[in-house]
Amino acid sequence: MSDFENIFDASYERVLGKEINAQSFFDAFYVNFVSKSDAIAHTFANTDMAKQKRLLEKSFYKLLTFYATNNATDYLEKIAIQHNYQHLNILPEWYDIWLEALIETVAQYDDTFSDDVELAWRLVLASGITYMKFKYNHVAS
Repeated sequence: MSDFENIFDASYERVLGKEINAQSFFDAFYVNFVSKSDAIAHTFANTDMAKQKRLLEKSFYKLLTFYATNNATDYLEKIAIQHNYQHLNILPEWYDIWLEALIETVAQYDDTFSDDVELAWRLVLASGITYMKFKYNHVAS
């Protein structure tokens, strides 16, 4: 395992086990994410956020698996298709906003946040984000 994987794993453990103002990491992430864009806020306006948070936690794990294996699971494929232009129409540029909101949340929740921690998160999530962006216009045949 590379140093960045170890750095990511340690940071992930720290943020998952922490609450700030009675908010878990993923709760705070959604607050940060929807605050980044009126269009994103509008998209999530009528969403069951408790359910959405559970889905994010599951799909987040699948992004980590994609990084580790370089293979998209059936679940990640399904999520990518649900998010493409024919379904939920989650624009590719929103993934960049998603990542920035995530990094902002890591900085809030990880007491040892540093440039190395930020880079570790970016490296681990980059391949999965690229996959999701690619699938926006490339539907399964």
